[in-house]
Amino acid sequence: MVKLSLELIARATSGYTKKKKDETLPQFVGRLTHIYMENKNIDDVGDCLSLCRNLTVLYLYDNHLNNIPCLANSSGLTHLYLQNNNISIIEHLSSLQHLQKLFIGGNTITVVEGLEKLDKLQELHIENQRLPIGEQLLFDPRTLQALGRNLQVLNVSGNHLTSLSDLKQLPNLTHLMAAENELNDMKELTQLLVLWTFLTKLDLSGNPLCQRTKYKDRVIVLGKNLEMLDGKSITDTARQFLVNWQANRDENRKKLEEIRIREDSFASFPNTYTGTELPPLKSIPARLKGVGGYIMPGMQRRQFDEILAKSSVTDNDKPRNGILRAKFGRGRILRMGVPESAPLYRLPRPLSVESIHLSHSARRHKT
Repeated sequence: MVKLSLELIARATSGYTKKKKDETLPQFVGRLTHIYMENKNIDDVGDCLSLCRNLTVLYLYDNHLNNIPCLANSSGLTHLYLQNNNISIIEHLSSLQHLQKLFIGGNTITVVEGLEKLDKLQELHIENQRLPIGEQLLFDPRTLQALGRNLQVLNVSGNHLTSLSDLKQLPNLTHLMAAENELNDMKELTQLLVLWTFLTKLDLSGNPLCQRTKYKDRVIVLGKNLEMLDGKSITDTARQFLVNWQANRDENRKKLEEIRIREDSFASFPNTYTGTELPPLKSIPARLKGVGGYIMPGMQRRQFDEILAKSSVTDNDKPRNGILRAKFGRGRILRMGVPESAPLYRLPRPLSVESIHLSHSARRHKT
């Protein structure tokens, strides 16, 4: 393992910054802005970085650090790369008031916390943490609330997440990478997409959610500003097609709902008529007082036919040639018959009292 030293820092430059002849080593280190110490097997930083007062970019990824180094004197730091170490707690960062990008993926962090003072943080990469079996990455609400003002890019891929509901406090997100998790709630994603109005890139590949029917179509329609989904670009033509398709679908659903409401209203309307008895008697004009019977004005043909079909008919009363006939006795109808074999649609028009009276008079004259 390697402990950081001033000599190692002096050699970890880009080559554009060189030590002057009359310059001491602490002075040279003090004016460095970029330090490249990635993959150096460093496990102890010590106090050497306290001399780097002009530091803006620090590369410490792919080492063996157990803690985030103290960078209190490097308040001008804007980019910090700490991925693939053994860091378990986010700490010692409150003094970095100008930090814009923090890369801390591939560690053993279980809780996203300690970032309340980073008012200018725009990117947070905390993907692929080596978490205990059965656990997922957690978020401190205070940290999320503080980051919600400026955070635009968030990478939480590979952290066994089952929900993204905590991220609703980040309304200014433009890029969200949440691939290779355990997300499966489409309703929750729908609600979040409504809040993330600035989102242009979204990666959810490798989640069970991606196997849902019409998953991509629904996400594209809801994410009005999305330019990339799961690593693939979204064309304007595809978006317009899906928007039109969704509009037609919503319109059809609305029409079906209106029809259902009307049907339910009609079904709930009280209907006391059972179809097994004749409608109530109506007053008969004086000129027809001699003929008894029912007057059924306005009754539908089908309803009248069903009533006739349910009437009992004896063999002697069966009419010939499928014609509805009536027997008379002393000016009154005694019985009406309808052929059992005659289909209902072939029955004649319902008889009125007036036609019955005329038929009875004709028979009397004939006799």
